[in-house]
Amino acid sequence: MLEINKPEPRLISYGQRLFARYLTAILVDLVVLNLFVEYWDKVEIDSFTISVFAAILLQLMLRSFVLIEFKLANFINAQTWKYRKAVRLIASQQVLFWSKFVILGAIDIIFKEHVEIHGILAFFVVVITILVSESLIAYCFRLLNPKKKTATDD
Repeated sequence: MLEINKPEPRLISYGQRLFARYLTAILVDLVVLNLFVEYWDKVEIDSFTISVFAAILLQLMLRSFVLIEFKLANFINAQTWKYRKAVRLIASQQVLFWSKFVILGAIDIIFKEHVEIHGILAFFVVVITILVSESLIAYCFRLLNPKKKTATDD
């Protein structure tokens, strides 16, 4: 029987971890975009190369807006306002909602007729599918993490 030796755990640098995270996210975006191109007439991309660049742009812009939302939430949480939790919730929702229109506009400006997403609803479906897919991949990745050893594991 073939035995596979378990390799010794290795530490990876922060830069390596970021690279792997964003490469995975871009590849997930690329797969989702191209599945929509293949099976839904509301999404049209002229070529695979353009879909690669669109996936990179989507990932950069989505992460940028998540960072903006995070910084805004931290700023609001640091305030002593009476209704800061409600303000934070509303502000976060507004940033994340309106960011989709900015991203859609950027895609339209940069790719012009080479990328067509017909309607805001179609765009929301694509973005939500991308976010859910990325979350599923991250969940699967976390499942691969070995359990912490406890006293009862001996």
